[in-house]
Amino acid sequence: MKIQESAENYLETILVISKRKPQVRSIDIANELSFSKPSVSVAMKNLRLNGYINVNQEGYITLTESGLAIAEKIYERHELLSTWLIKLGVAPETASEDACRMEHVISTESFLAIKQHTQNMAKKHNNEN
Repeated sequence: MKIQESAENYLETILVISKRKPQVRSIDIANELSFSKPSVSVAMKNLRLNGYINVNQEGYITLTESGLAIAEKIYERHELLSTWLIKLGVAPETASEDACRMEHVISTESFLAIKQHTQNMAKKHNNEN
């Protein structure tokens, strides 16, 4: 199922925050993305209704299995693309911003080709040392 880029960003943000904090709330997401609390609340409602997140009575947000799968896919793309761009000489901030845009539009085929290439280059580099 294809979901909107904004939904992918929210899911990725929930994953990133959950790596730093034991619990995630809407205010954490609003602060992380510099979005208004009402905007985040609407997004969380949509993600919950579509089965990507759960929100308990205390307001803590967790990713469902399908939400986690999407978040991990987008996060992996972001990490690999930003690292790849930095290795190509792009400034880290620019690389991260560009990776954030690229991660949503790159085809699976192209992403896997870049991933395979970077892995091959890393193996080659390790074998040379």
